[in-house]
Amino acid sequence: MQVLTSPGRPAGDEPVGDSLDQDVPQAPRLRVLLVAALGPLVTGYAAVATLLALVTLTAQHAIFSAGGVLLSAGPGWLAAYQVELGIGGHPLGMLPLLPTVGVVLLVARAAAKAVRQLRCARLRHTVPLIATISGAHLVFGVLISLLSIGEPVRANFWLAAVVPAVISGLAATGGVLRRFGMPQVLADRLDPLALRGLRAGLLGLFALLAAGALTLTAATALSARTVSSLFEPSFGSSFGLFLLSVLYLPNAVVAAMSFVSGPGFSIGTLDVHLIGYRGGSVPGVPLLGGIPEHAASWWPVLLVLPLAVGVLVGWSVRAVDEDPAARLRVVVVAGAVVGFGCVLLGTLAGGRLGDGPFDPVSVPVGVASIVAFCWIVIPAGFVAFFAGAHSPMRPVGSLEVEDEEPETEAESDAAEDGEPEESESDEDVADEESEEVSDLAEDSEETEDAEDSPDDEDFDAEADAELGLDLPEDEPETEAAATEDKAEAEPETPGEEPDAVTESTEDSGDAKPAEDDR
Repeated sequence: MQVLTSPGRPAGDEPVGDSLDQDVPQAPRLRVLLVAALGPLVTGYAAVATLLALVTLTAQHAIFSAGGVLLSAGPGWLAAYQVELGIGGHPLGMLPLLPTVGVVLLVARAAAKAVRQLRCARLRHTVPLIATISGAHLVFGVLISLLSIGEPVRANFWLAAVVPAVISGLAATGGVLRRFGMPQVLADRLDPLALRGLRAGLLGLFALLAAGALTLTAATALSARTVSSLFEPSFGSSFGLFLLSVLYLPNAVVAAMSFVSGPGFSIGTLDVHLIGYRGGSVPGVPLLGGIPEHAASWWPVLLVLPLAVGVLVGWSVRAVDEDPAARLRVVVVAGAVVGFGCVLLGTLAGGRLGDGPFDPVSVPVGVASIVAFCWIVIPAGFVAFFAGAHSPMRPVGSLEVEDEEPETEAESDAAEDGEPEESESDEDVADEESEEVSDLAEDSEETEDAEDSPDDEDFDAEADAELGLDLPEDEPETEAAATEDKAEAEPETPGEEPDAVTESTEDSGDAKPAEDDR
């Protein structure tokens, strides 16, 4: 059965057909959509109201009112979605990130559960679900902004409508993708190296956050006496300060991450970074008790932490590809992801804090993103380039082939230069023909010598006949002997090369001068 299941999804949770979502009855389908849309709204609103009720009940000189708590929970719910509020005409843009993380997880979990209940078989079948969740948040934000008109705490109408809708839509999309995985169309279009760089960038971003959290923990532990003095003697006030510190804990981690990387952070006139310090007033919150009162000469040692993060990213991608250039591409993508994450987190972590001495609280997102990119790309690129495999310039057996078969390489070079492959064989054939011609010439010389001897005998016989030395009856015998000698000499001359014989015969010319003399 493991062959039939996807490796990224547990067995039994995968869709089994295109028409399964159509088999769900209309009434249960509508109920599932409403539960997925309204569930995170009700849960988030109830959580905010519960916290406000606890603070009101434990605070001194506070009058508890259920209606007042429910009305105040509306702006608190908007603050959880990072909607800027106005308190008595003063802006409050620095909002806690912990509630935002909570509502995003709620929406994503509700969307994933609805996908399973609706038995959606394709990603496009989840579009109505995402639209329903986003639309419900838009309507709820508009309703809260209308109810806050004339109240001490109010929200902008357009921000209250758009921001919750966008955040909830993104969270629902994340929950759906968690069930289905990345769409195949998008996966086919994206470079695998880019996807690997995306994962490495997320790893680097979480590692930088962990370095910031470690620094914040160490600073708080070293300033334990100052932190404890910031709590009020009464339980109610101390509980409120503790709750406020917990809600803003992710904001402090982002600021500490920026401090460790180099750019630092600022609260009003206070400016803290590794290579400089400008003093100023700090809010009396225990979370900020670890902020030092002056700079220290050993602070640059903390740069070892982002350096270690860059080395970690480079080590994680050292085996991505045998080509060092491909690994460097992955490192660049990872650095871009980390830089963009620093911009997003720095923007959400800071904001306006009234019009007093603590306004604004900010992280220099531009400088922080560039510095974070460099902290990832430079050490990670160095490690990925030298720690990974390197493809050889030539195959391993190329040298052996050159030693054993040099003629083959010469022939291939000749073929590349446009010369015929059989040029050497043609030269050999020409040499052989020249040798044959020389042999034929030698044979022709022997033939000439053989022909010259009977001619000389004929000449002598004629001379003797004229002088009367030989009898007439001897002449036929002499002529017959000469004819036999010529017949024996002719087969020795090869018949394939008549030209060579002809040349040699023409060149000899011994008989003609004899006749002329005669």
